[in-house]
Amino acid sequence: MSAEPAGKPGRAKDLERIAALSDDEIEAMARADADNPATRREDWAEAFIGLPPQKTPVNAKFDEDVVTWFKAQGRGYQTRMNAVLRHYMETHRKTG
Repeated sequence: MSAEPAGKPGRAKDLERIAALSDDEIEAMARADADNPATRREDWAEAFIGLPPQKTPVNAKFDEDVVTWFKAQGRGYQTRMNAVLRHYMETHRKTG
């Protein structure tokens, strides 16, 4: 019998291998990763860092099938509902 958790063969060995890497080795691996190129200073020239909008609790009533559909999509259904409402608001704000 293996001491590995079910569904995660070799994970402990992977973690040991990663923990043994030096910072220089990790940096070299990151530089060599073609799928994750380094950013340049100019990539961040117009970046904006700010806090997310303040959330306001509300008591709202929605059609049962609408809520059921959003909940069926999994965790974060309220965030997705907010995103739909935000998109509607932004679209209509632009058109008048």
